[in-house]
Amino acid sequence: MTLMDVLVDFARTGRIGPLHCGMTLAEAEDILGPGRPHPAHRMKGLDIDGYPYSWGGLGLAITRRSVSAVRIHLSPGSTAKLPPLVLPDSESFAATVLREELVTALDAAGCEHEVDSVLTFGRQSSMVTRPADVCAVFSRPGRDDDLPHRDRHHLDVMHKHTA
Repeated sequence: MTLMDVLVDFARTGRIGPLHCGMTLAEAEDILGPGRPHPAHRMKGLDIDGYPYSWGGLGLAITRRSVSAVRIHLSPGSTAKLPPLVLPDSESFAATVLREELVTALDAAGCEHEVDSVLTFGRQSSMVTRPADVCAVFSRPGRDDDLPHRDRHHLDVMHKHTA
């Protein structure tokens, strides 16, 4: 399994392995182990909604103790940092994914996608997959980013939210 396999499967299904919106935080932690809660959770307690728990580049937003969003965050120019359940040996994979590469992989998998005009502006572009409604957000490297293909869009985050 490669990072691209994980991204395409997420785009097609809205799931990352057994992880999905609607499951409880307890179920997610049974699978992944304890997550690192957002500081607001630590300060205000478990009943605060919408703040993420994270396992490296994997994030789950928790609302009423259930998963309300699933997110994969990549740092272009570095290595992927995902839990072994999501991608074994993830740090052996480059976290630099060009928009064209993801589009080609989605097309090859028969995963429909369209431009998300709300999140496409300036140096950023976005697409939404169908029918899973997973959003992928890309950006061009900033002035201080040491990345190849500076004129092309790099994947920053893929996420799915409940309605």
